[in-house]
Amino acid sequence: MPRSAERTRQRILDAAYRLFRQKGYTRVSMDEIAAATAVTKRTLYYHFESKDSLLASMLEAQHRLALAAFKTFGDRLSGSPESMIDAMFKDLAVWADKPRWAGSGFTRFVVELADLPGHPARTIARRHKAMLEGHLADVLAAAAVESPRETAREIWLLSEGAISLMLVHGDRSYAAAAALAAKKLISSNPSRKIQARRADKTPERSARQRSN
Repeated sequence: MPRSAERTRQRILDAAYRLFRQKGYTRVSMDEIAAATAVTKRTLYYHFESKDSLLASMLEAQHRLALAAFKTFGDRLSGSPESMIDAMFKDLAVWADKPRWAGSGFTRFVVELADLPGHPARTIARRHKAMLEGHLADVLAAAAVESPRETAREIWLLSEGAISLMLVHGDRSYAAAAALAAKKLISSNPSRKIQARRADKTPERSARQRSN
């Protein structure tokens, strides 16, 4: 594809992203996207054969960006599992504080297309959420959290719930509440309890207890 055509395609994707995020999929027409991109409808349909294919391409592009950003964030996490949980949900609260924040675009599109289970956008969204959950499991495994896959799923449920409730109530404290619940999950892990008991029995701690 010529470079000029690639630039035009990217401009269309950028415009579609802005409009779909602002108004939703069903309320945006191809005419609006063409006008926002300053191209003819013929040019628009040259790049994307339908509105459905445009949405799918836009979500694929956003998936790559979001996955790269989440991996970068995950690579920066360090310390105890609890401190990592705090950082994750603090970042979620900061994200929710942006002007005109509208929650997870992938979730919103799936809800909007709930009566179309075979729509390509739903397939992409499902893959996107699964890959993010999988990367969280990798981060937890690296932090020596037992049953990282199961724990990642539980924490991901809390994250998705916090996003939905912050959007409904406009209250970012749901992120802190979700972080607290996630840390309880981590601390209730049998291996974590064993580690804590071992720490209580260290010679230094035992000596302090005897001196008291």
